Amino acid sequence: MNRKPSLPNAILQYSILILAALFAFYPIWFAVLASGRLGDRLYTLNLLGMFIPTEWTFDNYRVMLFEKPLLTWLKNSLYVASLTTIFSLVISTSAAFALSRFRFYGREFILTLLLAIQTFPGVLSLVAVAQVLTALGLYGKHEGLILAFTAGTLIFCTWNLKGYFDTIPLELEEAAMIDGCGPVQSFVLIALPLARPALAVTALFGFLAGWGDFVFSSVLVPAPDKMKLVVPGLFSLAGSQSVPWGYFAAGAILIILPTIIVFLSLQSFLQSGLTTGGVKG
Repeated sequence: MNRKPSLPNAILQYSILILAALFAFYPIWFAVLASGRLGDRLYTLNLLGMFIPTEWTFDNYRVMLFEKPLLTWLKNSLYVASLTTIFSLVISTSAAFALSRFRFYGREFILTLLLAIQTFPGVLSLVAVAQVLTALGLYGKHEGLILAFTAGTLIFCTWNLKGYFDTIPLELEEAAMIDGCGPVQSFVLIALPLARPALAVTALFGFLAGWGDFVFSSVLVPAPDKMKLVVPGLFSLAGSQSVPWGYFAAGAILIILPTIIVFLSLQSFLQSGLTTGGVKG
């Protein structure tokens, strides 16, 4: 029988939760405060100013939006992240459904191979990826970066979707086939709508892979400012003698807004998509 915690225990639990929430939220709040400080100061000598905005200016935001090519970088990142999301969904959905529903020679080997590849850090493949893209004529182009990001996300996306497809009863698709649906129709009309939570997780992962990367973006597209993505673009603002912390902070706040929008739009599907797809093999 569950009993309510005593008042001292409840106070202790809520105190720990509040402190943990403040600890997690303060770095974001610190970036907000730094984005509104005068000059390029990361800190302030005013102790109160480290917690509340005692001084504020939108000059850093004005510079980033109208004097620096931030909007161009955001457009490039949105293009790369959006296409990475689409390609990851299309390819991994088909692969995951095949691995979940069909039994063929080499299936277990493919699943084991995917897991083995996933154990290696993606940065180890950077030189090989750069050579392949050079041979294809895609080095230094956004399309080559999309190809690299899509390849890097396929293992996680395929395994997550495969685990979710395993939880969908096969009898539903068989009933649809009895009613006249073909294999493709049962996949599109039955399996995909039921797999929306896992598809949302896959979409979010694909978007983040193309949006927040630094290493692949800076190496595979070492181009002028008009070709850079937003994270390497922000890094390029730093000089050898000084770092414009105010510009960095303002740019960081603007960068996370699209991610927050995507996350909130998919939030209702994320919990079930992660938990169900993650525990089935």
